Amino acid sequence: MDMQTGLPVVGMVGGGQLARMTHQASIALGQSLSVLAAGERESAGLVAGKVVAGSHTDLSALRSFAGSVDVLTFDHELVPNEFVRTLCEEGVVVRPGPDALLHAQDKLTMRTKLAELGCPTPAFATVTRVADAVEFAAAHGWPVVLKAVRGGYDGKGVWMLASEEQAHSLVTELLEAGMTLLVERKVPMRRELSALIARSPFGQGAAWPVVETVQRDGINTEVLAPAPGLAEDLAHQAKSLALRIADELGVVGVLAVELFETEDGVLVNELAMRPHNSGHWTMNGAVTSQFEQHLRAVLDYPLGTTEALAPACVMANVLGAAEPPAMGIDERLHHLFARFPDVHVHLYGKQERPGRKLGHVNVLGRSFAELTERARLAAHWLANGYWQDGYRVHG
Repeated sequence: MDMQTGLPVVGMVGGGQLARMTHQASIALGQSLSVLAAGERESAGLVAGKVVAGSHTDLSALRSFAGSVDVLTFDHELVPNEFVRTLCEEGVVVRPGPDALLHAQDKLTMRTKLAELGCPTPAFATVTRVADAVEFAAAHGWPVVLKAVRGGYDGKGVWMLASEEQAHSLVTELLEAGMTLLVERKVPMRRELSALIARSPFGQGAAWPVVETVQRDGINTEVLAPAPGLAEDLAHQAKSLALRIADELGVVGVLAVELFETEDGVLVNELAMRPHNSGHWTMNGAVTSQFEQHLRAVLDYPLGTTEALAPACVMANVLGAAEPPAMGIDERLHHLFARFPDVHVHLYGKQERPGRKLGHVNVLGRSFAELTERARLAAHWLANGYWQDGYRVHG
């Protein structure tokens, strides 16, 4: 408990942009988030009120940090599950707890549990030898999707296998490197969706509008909220599925359920038990942002309303250019705000390098056509320092 404010102290493991934006939300609640960061130059380390240096893979650092806060949460799922379990056994309040968190850390555990619950998922199988992948593809058709069971994100740890020859080469290489693998059917999908919800220890749940996510090279580059043209019954199905998963797994905090939309409905792709890239639009586009909601949930406060503030909102990620522009970011901001004064910019304080998530922009309005164009232009300008060819600038 903070003796000055009389408010409980939330500690977040990880000093990335999610912790940075959670810190922003904590200020409105009268708090300053405590952050365990690997270095002071990390995104959250530059702004948070209290930053403790330490690694998420160091149990002693986790113990020491946990001793200074009332509830522990995460901005990533990379903390060893056995460490989370140990902290809980020692009396630390950890949200989400190890039993729930495991389903976001281990794709095989997640797939197996969801199948047991009757949730719609792609067909899958464990891969311990090359023949497992080949036999699965023979039953379900090439190509198939090979995944690392642990550690993959932003397209990393995911491979498309198009032939038996490729399977022999790649699976052998990965197994010899000690990687645990699974294979999934490649889903013929219309698009990718995300159902973002929050759940409190009390059991209260709240769901934001289902959104469409646009992926390029395995990275979420844009989010359209709410998902354009999504049938009301399918949106209800996606929200209900996400809330049910959270309840069945005992999730506390924000849960992102990444989905494939198919001709027959939706299938679960991935789970993330933390604020998520697909929810960044809520910072400007919803009554309660995902970051404030995550804090409310882990503190067991009543959850905030999730209504959208405009008929349409587009989020676009600012990804580092192949060659960082000579024009400084301050000058780029100056020109952007002069051209698009309605664009909301969120930068993460990161050094620029190719492909790195440097920030995002949110644009609100009445229709997606112009909003998508403006969001893409703004994000491209901030990353590259020139207006992207092929898009018309609206003055």
